[in-house]
Amino acid sequence: MSVAKKEYKRVTVKTLVDMKANGEKISMLTAYDYTMAKIVDGAGVDVILVGDSASNVMAGHETTLPITLDQMIYHASSVIRAIDRCLIVVDLPFGSYQSDPKEALRSAIRIMKESGAHSVKLEGGREIKESIKRILNAGIPVMGHLGLTPQSIYKFGTYTVRAKEEQEAEDLLEDAKMLERIGCFAIVLEKIPAELAKKVADSVSIPIIGIGAGPHVDGQVLVLHDMLGMTHEFNPRFLRRYLHLYEEMTKAISQYVDDVKTQDFPNESEQY
Repeated sequence: MSVAKKEYKRVTVKTLVDMKANGEKISMLTAYDYTMAKIVDGAGVDVILVGDSASNVMAGHETTLPITLDQMIYHASSVIRAIDRCLIVVDLPFGSYQSDPKEALRSAIRIMKESGAHSVKLEGGREIKESIKRILNAGIPVMGHLGLTPQSIYKFGTYTVRAKEEQEAEDLLEDAKMLERIGCFAIVLEKIPAELAKKVADSVSIPIIGIGAGPHVDGQVLVLHDMLGMTHEFNPRFLRRYLHLYEEMTKAISQYVDDVKTQDFPNESEQY
């Protein structure tokens, strides 16, 4: 059943909680630069995630692990300059928060001060509880991330669905409740069974944003370059491609090359 969409002049962490309470689904996409963020914000998306997926789609790395805090701040700063409405969430990159709550706070403060972002996202549950609490105590909003956590890919060894076994599912549910209890404003659930995601969403009052977690959550997130079809090698079941820009862009660039080679470009109307 569709729910009437309320117009929010500016999306905040409170807005997302209100949206869940009102039954309105939350739309979230990644963006890493000014131009794309301007388009995403103008199209009415509620939340932009400046994800560490920039390591993959912008820098070409195999995993999210290599991207640095300085690079995340650069991407976040570019996005912040583009937006008028969206809530901006920035991933804390691998190595910037796991080992020491004080280091986690320093990393979060740098992102907030140097980029102007609105909040940060951390991967993990009870093992990073103290880091999350330290950041929250400084007044910085935190979004959690459970299920498949790409920064831990070498521990998992695979990008397969998480929490299919009963014990892992129970642990995930308890972690979600803990994240709500200590003050996170929302949680991303990545690549877990849809029924478990529904159970989590029904068990907490904060919004649950899914990626590969089925339809029974409070919102959805995708990587922008994937849903626009700019990437073409990545084809998980949860990904819907709304455009096929890889083919369209390749065609356009090839035509440009031909036009330059044949001296069709620039023509008489394209010169001074």
